[in-house]
Amino acid sequence: MSKGYGKAAYKPVGILLGFAAGAAAGAIFEQVWKVAGAGEAPNATDEDRGWGEILAAAALQGAIFAVVRAAVDRGGAVGLRRLTGNWPK
Repeated sequence: MSKGYGKAAYKPVGILLGFAAGAAAGAIFEQVWKVAGAGEAPNATDEDRGWGEILAAAALQGAIFAVVRAAVDRGGAVGLRRLTGNWPK
């Protein structure tokens, strides 16, 4: 198969995987935050939460999202290579 086919085939799959990764990362973050004993995760506009808690939550959420997204993207690329023989670019 041509290399362009793998790239074109991965675009819609990549978009769907991105949505799934975002949802999974959000759920994982909520659970990690609860396990940490911090109660409900803060929003940046929560008046009764301090800067430290808000920024710590944002950093943790960002790290979890990045790891989940990388794992999902890599898994999708590996799956596409197995299906088409081409690595998406």
